[in-house]
Amino acid sequence: MDKNLMAAEQEIKELTDKLPLLKKEIGKVIVGQEETIEHMLITFLAGGHALLEGVPGLAKTLLIKTISQAIDLEFNRIQFTPDLMPSDIVGTEILEEDHTTGSKFFKFNKGPIFANIVLADEINRTPPKTQAALLEAMQEFEVTYSGKTYEMDRPFFILATQNPIEQSGTFPLPEAQQDRFLFYIKIGYPSAKEEETILKNTTGSHRPKVEKIISGPEIIKLQQLVRDVHISDDLIAYVSNIVRATRPESTQNDFVKQWVSWGAGPRAGQAMILTAKARALQEGRFAVTLEDLKKVAYPVLRHRMIVNFRAEAEGVDSDRVTEELLEGIKLNVK
Repeated sequence: MDKNLMAAEQEIKELTDKLPLLKKEIGKVIVGQEETIEHMLITFLAGGHALLEGVPGLAKTLLIKTISQAIDLEFNRIQFTPDLMPSDIVGTEILEEDHTTGSKFFKFNKGPIFANIVLADEINRTPPKTQAALLEAMQEFEVTYSGKTYEMDRPFFILATQNPIEQSGTFPLPEAQQDRFLFYIKIGYPSAKEEETILKNTTGSHRPKVEKIISGPEIIKLQQLVRDVHISDDLIAYVSNIVRATRPESTQNDFVKQWVSWGAGPRAGQAMILTAKARALQEGRFAVTLEDLKKVAYPVLRHRMIVNFRAEAEGVDSDRVTEELLEGIKLNVK
């Protein structure tokens, strides 16, 4: 075997072997939440952003902090409040003076968004104008201020938390901004056993130390590997069928016409394929399976499919619609 090929395969193995170690390190602090951790790592591997929703006290912020500790990247936290301004996120120009010449000039003072991992904590506690300050950075990986463009360092992730919109003092995220998030992850309450472990681990004096397992350049290499994971044409057609079936104006499914006001766009299909590739790589495989696509369908479609008032009155959410679609649409092997 060619030495260069052997070296490349060895490098790939060393990188992928770090993924279970990363999970284990996060597990030192976070009890349970295996699916949430898996979805977070998929988000990193796919190079996207994640929105986490859950009631207060479910360790959303702690989870993101722990992940940032296990990955050797710069981390910033932004606490979103009703009085937060866009300049508090992006930055602002300040007037400075050159002490040598006495001349004055404006200098851009970068805001907390200029980090590799940005925790947008309680993002729906701030009005839409401030929420929108994240849009350009999330999509273009750059910020424009006073006609000048400032690029974000790579890798760049925005991990946002929000409280359920039924709670007081919240501003629902606009659909355009929700669509920028690769995954919409819902966090539920822990099991009885997990809750007992949490109570035991968090009320003593011991604080586990989280070691750095993987670096920024290694994350970028893994993101490149994800792009090379194989997916068959049959599975691509399956993804297209799922996404198109969410649209009331073109679907053949009566339940979609009854429950959905707006279906998912093409970005949903791109997200399904990319995150399925990331899941396959995380599982040590270099080919996407039907199971990979079904597992990522829920967090991909959850915020890209808008249910109507009838659905809400009947207690139907987008997850229920996704479940019906996955059960009804079959894979056609050519």
